[in-house]
Amino acid sequence: MTETLDHTPDTVREADPFPVKGMDAVEFAVGNAKQAAHYYSTAFGMKLVAYSGPETGSRETASYVLTNGAARFVLTSVIKPATDRGRFLAEHVAEHGDGVIDLALEVPDARAAYAYAVEQGARGLDEPYEITDEHGTVVLAAIATYGQTRHTLVDRSRYDGPYLPGFVAAEPIVPAPAKRTFQAIDHCVGNVELGRMDEWVAFYNKVMGFTNMKEFVGDDIATEYSALMSKVVADGTKKVKFPINEPAIAKKKSQIDEYLEFYNGPGVQHVALATNDIVATVRTMRAAGVQFLSVPDTYYDTLGEWVGDTRVPIDELRELKILADRDEDGYLLQIFTKPVQDRPTVFFELIERHGSMGFGKGNFKALFEAIEREQAKRGNL
Repeated sequence: MTETLDHTPDTVREADPFPVKGMDAVEFAVGNAKQAAHYYSTAFGMKLVAYSGPETGSRETASYVLTNGAARFVLTSVIKPATDRGRFLAEHVAEHGDGVIDLALEVPDARAAYAYAVEQGARGLDEPYEITDEHGTVVLAAIATYGQTRHTLVDRSRYDGPYLPGFVAAEPIVPAPAKRTFQAIDHCVGNVELGRMDEWVAFYNKVMGFTNMKEFVGDDIATEYSALMSKVVADGTKKVKFPINEPAIAKKKSQIDEYLEFYNGPGVQHVALATNDIVATVRTMRAAGVQFLSVPDTYYDTLGEWVGDTRVPIDELRELKILADRDEDGYLLQIFTKPVQDRPTVFFELIERHGSMGFGKGNFKALFEAIEREQAKRGNL
């Protein structure tokens, strides 16, 4: 079983109209799940734990389940589409490239969560149903969110198998790193069209009872050439956090514009992974071939003046191109990968928090200028 970091008192959830235990899984539709599983095993240090495919009776799709602590990725590709789901996955990869199709949420009661969400205006995709095997029973349901992304609602309280019924335990593809690279999903960021951000913020407010956590508008996220706006919604325990971005009018094409163009619509832009040792993680992942965004050395010349002391010395942050930010609650360290597929769409963030529940506001300008440099190389700025 995947370990859980959930220590939230039940009384907190009882007062929540849409209680969640945390992120259950992030599912990606990919062109070749076997190769993707190898990439995330070798480059990200994740462990293959479960599999579903022709050998297990799944004639249409193959899925590989990888974990790192409480973080779980499901990588699914189509073998031969024969049903609506198979055709959806095939069309999704053709239209969007490799991308996130499901931000699955673990809930204490999938039936109650689905009923509440639909009553509040959510579009239901799968009414609650049960699946069972020798390890127990899981209750699932699903609702739609922006683009073609869904939230599967998962109640696995009566299940102790490797993932879900229909999956079998699988042996790791490669030996795990000596030290875990990350241990949880910190937040998942969605990009939506111009003028749609507030609509989706209101969706999460009403349908899931999520509250607004942060807001970045105007000069908060702007460079000389591009700009965007972002608002963050979170559940009552702050375990599930969804920043939502939209482009803003500027001189040139923003990273959100580029994403929407190449992804052919709204979707998940990046997944932030929580680590306890960002230095070790970056060294391990970079040695395995992961490419990270770089910022100029000048960023670090005055960093200590406003960030203050951090666990990692400034010289080491400079060497590894790790960003730092401080707010009233503490500080954080963060770094971003380049896109992990040929389309300039999905990428990842590594984040190490020390009290701060922010998202690196002080780094926005340096980060987005770094992204603009990559856009310019691609001819998309």
